[in-house]
Amino acid sequence: MNIKLLQQDAPCRWRLEKHGQMNVDAVFFGDKDIILQLDDTTLAQVRDVASLPGVVGPVCAMPDAHSGYGFPIGGVGAFDQERGVVSAGGVGFDISCGVRTITTGLKRQDLFSCDAKLADLLFRRIPCGTGEGGEIILEGCDMDEMLLGGASWAVGMGMGRPEDLGRIECNGRNTFADPSKVSIQAKQRMRNQMGSLGSGNHYLEVQYVETIYDRKTAEAFGIAEEDVLVSVHCGSRGLGHQIAKEYLPLMEKAAPAFGIKLPSRDIACAPIRSELGQDYLGAMGAGINCALANRQVLTHLIRECFAELFPKADLKLLYDVSHNTCHKEEFLIKGNRKSVYVHRKGATRALGPGHPELPREFRKTGQPVIIGGSMGTASYILAGTAEAADISFSSCCHGAGRAMSRAQARKAFKGNRIQNELGRKGIIVHTASVRGIAEEAPDAYKDVDSVVLATERAGISRMIAKLRPILCIKG
Repeated sequence: MNIKLLQQDAPCRWRLEKHGQMNVDAVFFGDKDIILQLDDTTLAQVRDVASLPGVVGPVCAMPDAHSGYGFPIGGVGAFDQERGVVSAGGVGFDISCGVRTITTGLKRQDLFSCDAKLADLLFRRIPCGTGEGGEIILEGCDMDEMLLGGASWAVGMGMGRPEDLGRIECNGRNTFADPSKVSIQAKQRMRNQMGSLGSGNHYLEVQYVETIYDRKTAEAFGIAEEDVLVSVHCGSRGLGHQIAKEYLPLMEKAAPAFGIKLPSRDIACAPIRSELGQDYLGAMGAGINCALANRQVLTHLIRECFAELFPKADLKLLYDVSHNTCHKEEFLIKGNRKSVYVHRKGATRALGPGHPELPREFRKTGQPVIIGGSMGTASYILAGTAEAADISFSSCCHGAGRAMSRAQARKAFKGNRIQNELGRKGIIVHTASVRGIAEEAPDAYKDVDSVVLATERAGISRMIAKLRPILCIKG
């Protein structure tokens, strides 16, 4: 990217002033090296988002931003509830893809003689890979109840604890879901997928806490050095993909009738107040609930696996947060409290201290924010800041962000070699696809340490803990 196009407002904050068709400014987060690595496609996509009707600025690109479908991945755009639009490309195909982290009550040394057994057990019990499903079959009313209930549905079915729900975005269930707006084909694709990881960058990782940066907040989160944690990264599986696949062409076709000139067909959208916009929101809400239910069922399976090998382990949910969503939220904009629809695509919600949506135990600290690594790299736990509400619509990064496309990674890396190299470092990787390991090779991503440090320096989240992988189950 030509850095001369940007004006640096603060550490790790760069402003692109509105010009051309842009209705609002854009803000890019990152140090100089991160900004220079951004490609022209990402810049163009940010400009496109900033040109949509009813956008409320600024449009944001997180330190892990890279080009995606429609919105850039790592992109945040907020839209006025009366004049704005909702975009299926602004949420993405893997609706409510997100990550949850679970504490175990174990220390790293407790796994020294059992890590291989645990890896084998988790790989046997957790369905992973393209098209792989589980034992739960959902049809008819059962499917609709899941799409309405989210994680609450799973807990009601005995797959979780009531106290889990307070540690999940929207208390495990969003209320605007409308299963009637989800097609039969989308539901059919989810028929046997509940409680499965899927493929691509989805994973289950057993980790240990290597470094604590803020002991007081870490204590509030229930974590300390050498603690064993489990993180799960997955989403709404084929159901979410099908919803996006169906609504994107509908939005593109309807755009002229709404008087919307699309800068790109990938960024197809519809007015929030239109029938099509409301239909998509209902379907997307059902997709969010599907993902929350899926991660809850996976948590139940993980607890069963740990119980077999570690009867004294107590697996408690730290937090679950999504990073492919659109939610109605309130912010102070130009001195007025306004409701806006915030699209976060590959970006994580990061509520600051005192926010009323946070459970009581996190009101003083801010929301736990989970930043995933890639097999051999670190993951992080951050905390949201009050300043982020004004800077980034309470949003921050969600991972390292790709530095190579999947095709480029397959050419550059060999899955077996990556798996062996990680094994020599003491990291066990089980996978349904060796090709998937090549696509998700650690070096195919940006430096997660730099991304997280830039996130903190920009003021949109605080570093709390650094995690290292022990074993990883890849889709």
